[in-house]
Amino acid sequence: MASIPVYRWRLAPEGLATRRQLRDRGLRPGGQDVVAQIERPRRRRGPLVAYLYSIELAKPVRPMTPAKRAALAKANRARRLCPQCRNDAGYVIPAELGMCVPCADLGEQSAA
Repeated sequence: MASIPVYRWRLAPEGLATRRQLRDRGLRPGGQDVVAQIERPRRRRGPLVAYLYSIELAKPVRPMTPAKRAALAKANRARRLCPQCRNDAGYVIPAELGMCVPCADLGEQSAA
């Protein structure tokens, strides 16, 4: 594998962008290889790395289809459904609780 250029934080040349920066412009990498990377120094766990892509080679983001939109809505609904009481909690159920807050509170009260 050929080595890629490494730039310090905020010193990348014009014409390169991270995935998030591409997305903000309505673009995606579109199958292109990583062109360079940025390293942001951190004190404890080593540098934080972000990969850069060419803006010129980027492609437009694919539009959301009705089927994708429906699948996403169904998945988000499932994340809000409490497995204990089977009600829509109105928020995403926290993974550490595994159930809505009222059900978790009832469980703590009965365990005490």
